[in-house]
Amino acid sequence: QVQLVESGGGLVQAGGSLRLSCAASGLTFSTYGMGWFRQAPGKEREFVAAISWSGGNTYYADSLKGRFTISRDNAKNTVYLQMNSLKPEDTGVYYCAAALTGLAKKDYEYDYWGQGTQVTVSS
Repeated sequence: QVQLVESGGGLVQAGGSLRLSCAASGLTFSTYGMGWFRQAPGKEREFVAAISWSGGNTYYADSLKGRFTISRDNAKNTVYLQMNSLKPEDTGVYYCAAALTGLAKKDYEYDYWGQGTQVTVSS
């Protein structure tokens, strides 16, 4: 059974940082592209970042470039999202997902999803 478990969310002041983690099990992690999405209250889920199976290629939502960094550790079956200079509009539930197709930016390309972790940025 595939499981993706996010952690690291919480309440942070604007300008602060958080590092999200997503631990994967039940799949051959190193063969999956991984991604992060988020969903703000009352809004649709949106793409945040993606990383290829090897970690050699990454892709970001244009609005987040320079503030967020995605990385992975295949030895630990874990993908990370480092979030800096956080803004209130970054508030939402953050989900990690796994895509057998590799580096993917559309949610329908992803095969497995975590339950999400809440990030709240106060002004």
